[in-house]
Amino acid sequence: MSSRPPRISTHLIHHPYRAPSEFDATVPGVFKASSVFFPNVAALRQRRWDDKSAYTYGLHGTPTTFMLEERLATLEGARHVLLAPSGLSAITTVDIALLRQGDGVVLPDNVYGPSLNFVEQELARWGITHRLYDPMDAASLAAVLSPEVKLVWLEAPGSVTLEFPDLRALVRTVREKAPQAVVALDNTWGAGLAFAPFELGEGLGVDLTVHALTKYPSGGGDVLMGSIACRDPGLYQTLAWAHSRLGLGVGLNDVEAVLRALPSLELRYHAQDRAARRIAQWCGEQPQFARVLHPATPGSPGHEHWQSLCSSAAGLLTVELDPRFSAAQGDAFVDALKLFRIAWSWGGPVSLAVPYHASRMRRLPTPYRGTLVRLCIGLEAVDDLIADLAQAKDSALGAG
Repeated sequence: MSSRPPRISTHLIHHPYRAPSEFDATVPGVFKASSVFFPNVAALRQRRWDDKSAYTYGLHGTPTTFMLEERLATLEGARHVLLAPSGLSAITTVDIALLRQGDGVVLPDNVYGPSLNFVEQELARWGITHRLYDPMDAASLAAVLSPEVKLVWLEAPGSVTLEFPDLRALVRTVREKAPQAVVALDNTWGAGLAFAPFELGEGLGVDLTVHALTKYPSGGGDVLMGSIACRDPGLYQTLAWAHSRLGLGVGLNDVEAVLRALPSLELRYHAQDRAARRIAQWCGEQPQFARVLHPATPGSPGHEHWQSLCSSAAGLLTVELDPRFSAAQGDAFVDALKLFRIAWSWGGPVSLAVPYHASRMRRLPTPYRGTLVRLCIGLEAVDDLIADLAQAKDSALGAG
């Protein structure tokens, strides 16, 4: 008795054709999957995903995510990388993976605001304590370290106010006073290009970095993604299993976008660095601005630390308006900008501006008295951006 041929729907799903595997091109292929096929039950039971030796399920990786993770490991100077749905998700995954009830976490006072909010609002409910330190004073860090501290966060530079700390001194302090603590660095600003966080000096280096790939690695202002990078296999296993239990995944088209943008990362970063330095110099000459905060600018807090460690800087700067100007005038200055758009984030092709009030951002005393305006420099012509800043300044703050 002859078997009936399969109906068209079955035939289309189980079609025998397989494209030749010998295909290579500039942009890597995109492999999408939730279900991943196993050749037999033995493979289903034996395959491992945590060492990236095989594929088991979409959340545990495809050739596309593995490729991005490996390229990011090279960028960061790490051995292991995990992808997360956002930079903040990468930060909170580290917190969840490494902290337990009764543990303590230490953060700089100029930490990324949502990171502090997570510690204050979520970790506190789980019995995890936190303390803040002045990132420009290693003695301040030493004073808040104790045996229960299991995680110390660093930022270089600090969020919005862009103070660049003495990273070597901070890491050395943790190693001496709290050797049980993991040292984590938000390396989004450095982007894997400004300095080598895992090699700060002999015997020094952070244990892990997080990176908001949303910023420079994406470069287009259209992707949300983060990463966690480390060198130690045991630390990686701890992070990877927490990452798995949280069910974190990233969109494969977003991974494709980051892979496509990585080859131009260095070019874009250095172009925006050069533009930001020119704009910082111009801002420093304007009497309406009391201070220009930019690590590569002499006089900016921590400039000497940046100079001893870095060869480049991200395209970010913050201007502090003279205290004679009200917060409303600061808002009017931002509203008057035409090329700079008002939006969160940075690292994309469009220049952005956001006003801040330091007293609302910091828990410790702050030296900043005027309105702060953070400028993210995009890829527009620098002279056009300076002209835009000039007209907005004259319109909202006066010409002199």
